[in-house]
Amino acid sequence: MKSPTEVRRIIRTLAKQHPNADTELHYRNPFELLVATILSAQSTDERVNIVTPALFARYPDARSLAAASTSELEKLILSTGFFRQKAKALIGMSRQLVDQHDGQVPADMDALTALPGVGRKTANVVLGHALGVPGLPVDRHVLRVANRIGLANSDDPERVEAQLCASLPKSLWTLASDVQILHGRRISRPKPLCGRCSVRKDCEYYRRVVSAEGVPRRPKSGAPHDTRRVRASRS
Repeated sequence: MKSPTEVRRIIRTLAKQHPNADTELHYRNPFELLVATILSAQSTDERVNIVTPALFARYPDARSLAAASTSELEKLILSTGFFRQKAKALIGMSRQLVDQHDGQVPADMDALTALPGVGRKTANVVLGHALGVPGLPVDRHVLRVANRIGLANSDDPERVEAQLCASLPKSLWTLASDVQILHGRRISRPKPLCGRCSVRKDCEYYRRVVSAEGVPRRPKSGAPHDTRRVRASRS
């Protein structure tokens, strides 16, 4: 793993390659971001952004969503996938916000993860982007990028979160997640575009796997180019 000094430098370099990095989910307040992030599980931000305008027009806050008809809600979120589970989570989450937090989204990790459908990744997204509390969401892109470069060394999202947070000041936590997510989507894909990467000289994957002429070596026995297996993070 890289030293904290190296990690900070790499994150700042990635931030230059991906300027103005931020969540790509559209929202106007913490409640909307919480709902959108729950919907984004096993879906895309683009799809969620198509669905949420009508959803928020119908259910603008926790109190209205807590009283939603399950069948009506399912129709509105159908295209995001897993709509039955998501509808149940959204209604349960909203009811708990009303019952325990006066309808407001709490700025606290433990309180957020106690809500139905909310795990550490979702909580960190809301904390870091909408509530001004440092948070470092770890999704499948952060897992892949952090392990490939050598910023972290684990296939467990919570351990990667802890390793990254230990190497970075709190002021960089949310940015570190955002730039790695964009880097994973644009550059460090499952089949990476190493020639476009601003940190390839620091990247352990590039050093170990990519040949001197800059072409990925053929994997042995049909193995994927990146032999590290990382599981998708929980919401």
